[in-house]
Order: sequence, then structure tokens, then C-alpha cells
Amino acid sequence: MCGISGIINFQENSVSEPDIRAMMRSMKHRGPNDEGFFAEEHVGLGFVRLSILDLTPSGHQPMFSHDGRYVMVFNGEIFNYIELKEELRKKGHTFKTQTDSEVLLTAFMEWGEHCLHRFNGMWAVVIYDRKEKKVFAARDRYGIKPFYYYSDDQQFIFASEIPPILKILKSKPSPNYQAIFDFLVFNRTDQTEHTFFSEVKKLQHGCQLEVANGAYGIKKWYDLRAQAGEASPFESAREFKDLFSSSVGLRLRSDVPVGVCLSGGLDSSSIVSTLLQDYQKEDLNTFSAVYQKGQYGDESEFIHEFSPLLKNMFYITPSAETLAADLQNFVVAHAEPIPSTSPYAQYKVMELAQQHVVVTLDGQGADEELAGYHYFFGFFFKDLLRKARLGKLTNEIFHYLVKHHSLYGVKSFLYFLLPSQMRTSLRVGEKGYFNSDFVDQYQSNNTIAGNLYAANSLNDALLDHFEYKLEHLLKWEDRNSMWFSLEARVPFLDYRLVEKLLATSGDLVIKNGMTKHLLREGMKNILPEKIRMRKDKIGFDTPQDEWFRSSQWQEIVQEVLNSQSFRGRNLIDADKAKAQYKKHLSGEANISKEIWKWVHLEYWFRTYIDG
Repeated sequence: MCGISGIINFQENSVSEPDIRAMMRSMKHRGPNDEGFFAEEHVGLGFVRLSILDLTPSGHQPMFSHDGRYVMVFNGEIFNYIELKEELRKKGHTFKTQTDSEVLLTAFMEWGEHCLHRFNGMWAVVIYDRKEKKVFAARDRYGIKPFYYYSDDQQFIFASEIPPILKILKSKPSPNYQAIFDFLVFNRTDQTEHTFFSEVKKLQHGCQLEVANGAYGIKKWYDLRAQAGEASPFESAREFKDLFSSSVGLRLRSDVPVGVCLSGGLDSSSIVSTLLQDYQKEDLNTFSAVYQKGQYGDESEFIHEFSPLLKNMFYITPSAETLAADLQNFVVAHAEPIPSTSPYAQYKVMELAQQHVVVTLDGQGADEELAGYHYFFGFFFKDLLRKARLGKLTNEIFHYLVKHHSLYGVKSFLYFLLPSQMRTSLRVGEKGYFNSDFVDQYQSNNTIAGNLYAANSLNDALLDHFEYKLEHLLKWEDRNSMWFSLEARVPFLDYRLVEKLLATSGDLVIKNGMTKHLLREGMKNILPEKIRMRKDKIGFDTPQDEWFRSSQWQEIVQEVLNSQSFRGRNLIDADKAKAQYKKHLSGEANISKEIWKWVHLEYWFRTYIDG
């Protein structure tokens, strides 16, 4: 796990070593153990290393192929590297290190770009062919590892994070207002190749890139919709459990300590239970965010189900005070706005984990492949209606209402039946604080209402979430973990598991008013029953509504809303925002998500755009 960066000049002039070094320094948190630099003619590569496999200097990068033709920088892990190594040995290749990096580079030499389909892991990799003068880059299937770039008619610049690129740009960056609109209206980011900076893009998940002859081209190397269409569905919960256990086991491969971020929810708890039963990891370290009993976001009663089974359970309590103290660092760590404080809870959990381990496992991806969000009931109901399965629809709505005592799933169902433009208009209207000119300019260019909320079946909705929604969660996890020099691994995103799940009938995903049916059935007699049959969903959430009523946060929020900079951006009507905040303070409303978005967006502007 590392940070990679580089510059390719199109005019054949040599690369500036100080520029590459500056990029490396700005993300040294990603790789505190080692660093390396390569420059040849018009290509320069930088690398900072977090040592995970083969802790010796053998893992140094940039790494050269045995014949010297290829030079590589690689961020990520290839978990099936041991099996691939044996396959490559049979083809006559020899190895000098115990790293997965050498296996990746050798696989590229043997199979070219087709090697990507053989990898089970997470990666952003760049390989320079010194003979052909070509640069090849690729990103993993689902976007676990990041790859950002900037290009003009003079050069192509890339890095694992955005700030290293901004550091060497010759002009001040400008905001991407379409990204800001989507963020404020839909709480979504990263659904396209665009970032919050007009100048910087990201290589999309499952895509590869080639730079040659003063230009670059991008193509998709992995198509989840096609792969799921060819995959065989799960036939039983036992089959699912066995493959899930295999995924967890692969992600234990490490030469440094491994722990689990334990929220108390179904997903992270399933990882812990699998480690205990299948891998006898009684010495496992777990890390959790907890709050006062009864406070929103506190999952102590579920986390403590593991107390008799685990010796090393660690806790941290994020608060209004810690968030205020960490605010500027958190803004810098993420470099783009975030629509809730939930990632801040994860940030604090990673800060805690850094004291004990170097690798963490957590449950990211399970909600997108097993319909964990309650609005997925809306897609399921819509699917049943379209197929005229009215008896099944009535039964499922009944079970949903009885078990959840909520109308949210039914409201989502009705919302998803609306035309795309009406879905956007409703979301804009319910916020009630936008500058009308801002809405008029960017509302029609929004793609979320169509791409993410237009699916006609549950399976299509899950596929759309992998395409347009999952990546922002993975980005936040990458920033949170790497800020504290940790590698985060996500067992639910083993491609074998994902493809089979998305080929499986929705009836095995949602059943009798409960999501994640296959997981719940597969974890019978393994997971504590209190957790296995949980109906609510929290995750690493926070009591942010209370936080923003505290005196300290009143000062922060009022300063933002009263500032000339906030008013002058012409995005949000400050008077309307102040009126809404007043209702929040009185307890008449809970608009904590909107408050956080106002504050984080303004701090982002001040940090990255105004300065």
C-alpha cells in the first residue's frame, strides 16, 4: 500500500525532479517506510511505500523488470499473488522477492494488459515500457485504490491523491460547480470521472489508460454488468458463506498486524465472526467508535456481543469537541467535500487503529451488493410491480411495515416511479436553501436522478450502485486509512463474490421485509443472533444533530453563514440557511447533514480554492 505519482511530458523535455519530489512529500503519509524516484527522458515516476508484504528493501519501487525493459509504480495488493507466482514459475519465470509487486510486473510481462483479469485485489498501477516509450496505467475493478490525473497539451500528471497534483500546477485550481450541485442536492460524489476541481479527473474504476506519442487514451477493461451476466448465481447460503470465508482468508495475507474496524453492524461483525470460527483469530484487534448509551450512532450493545470472544477490543468516542479540533486536518485529508460526518467517525477509528496494526479489514461494499440501504426496498417493490407479482409485492410491503415501523421504503418506491426531472426537482425543493440561479444553471446537467435512481429491477439498482455510488465510500476509506498510514482491505469486494451476488435473484437478497438475506442465512450459528437479525442500519455514524447544537459548533456554523465568502459564492441563500439552522437549534428540525455540507464546502473553498 503506497502512494504513486508521475509526470509524462509530451514535448520530450526532461521531467523536473523537484516537482516529483514535491508530489511525493505531499503524500508521505501514504508511505512512511520508503520512497523512490525514477526519471528518464520525458517520464518521471515517484513512489512512497507503506511496507505490508516482504518488509525488506526488496520491495523498493519504482521496480524494474528482470530485463530492465519495464519500470513500475504500484499502489495496492494482489491477494492471490502466491497462486499467480506458481503459475508464472511453471512458465519459466524466476523471482527475487516475496512481494506481490514483482508478481504483478511479471504477470504484465507474460500476459500484457490481459493480466488484469487474473488479479484478485485492489490496485492503481503504472508501468513504463522503456523500449516502446509507452506508459500503461490501470485501476482495479471497483475503484478501491485511487488514480487522479491532469492533462494539457504539454504534459500528463498523475497521483494517488489530488493535492500532489495541485502542488505543481502553475495556476490556481477552479471549482467544479456541477460536482458541487450534485453533492448538495443528492449527497453524492464520484459518480463520474470528474472531481470537485475542474482541472483534475480520476481514472474510472475498471479502466486502463495509455500515454504515448504526446496523447493519452482510456478504455474500460472490466464490465461488471457483462461479468455478472455470465456468472452463475448463488444456489445456497452455504455456498455464499464458503466463498465469503475464502475472501476473508485471502485478505489475511500480510507480514504486519491485521485488525478489523468493528461497527457492530451485520457486515463488519460477519468478518469478525468468520475470522474467529474459520481462522481461529482469538488474538484479533478490533476498533470501534462508541458514544453514550442511547445516543444516536452508539452501537455498544452489539459490539459488546464479542466481548467474551475477543481479548483486544479498542474504543474511541468522537465528539463535537474532537470534530471541531480536527476540522481543518479532516478537510485537508480528504481534499474534497463529504456529505456527512460518518466518515469522520471512521477517521477517528483509523487514528485509534494506527496505534496497534498496519492493516484493517472492514465491511465496505456489502450494502451495494446485498441491498443494505433501506431505499433498496423501493427498487425491489418497483421490480415486483413491473413483473405484476402483486401478491409478492403486497406480502413484502406488509413485512416491511411490520418489521421496520417506517414508511421510508414505500416512499422510496413512489419516488423511483417518478420521471427523472421530477426526482431532481423534488430533491432541490426539499432542501429549500439554494440560490435560484445556481439551480437553474446546473439542475438539467445532473445525471444522478437518471443513472442511480432509474433502475427497474433490484439487480439493476445494485449494478448501478457499483457504477455510480460505491466509489465515494471507497475514496473516503482510502483517505481515512492512508492519512494514518494504514492499509484498508474490503473482503466483500472480492470480485468472485460480487459477480455471483449480482447474478443472484433479488428474492435471495431481500426476503420477508429483510435485506441481506443470503448473508444472514449464511451466518446462522456463526454470528451472534442479536446482530444477525438486526433490522436497523447505522454503520460508523455520529450524533451530529446534537453536535451542531453545541456552543462550540454554533460559533463555527454562525461564522460560516455570516461570512462574506459564503454569501459571495452565490450557491446557497445565507438567510434561508440561517433560518433553517435556527429551527435546528430549537429542536424543531434535524438538518445536521445540510449544516455539515455548508461548513465542509466553505472550508474546502477556503483551503483549496481561495488560498
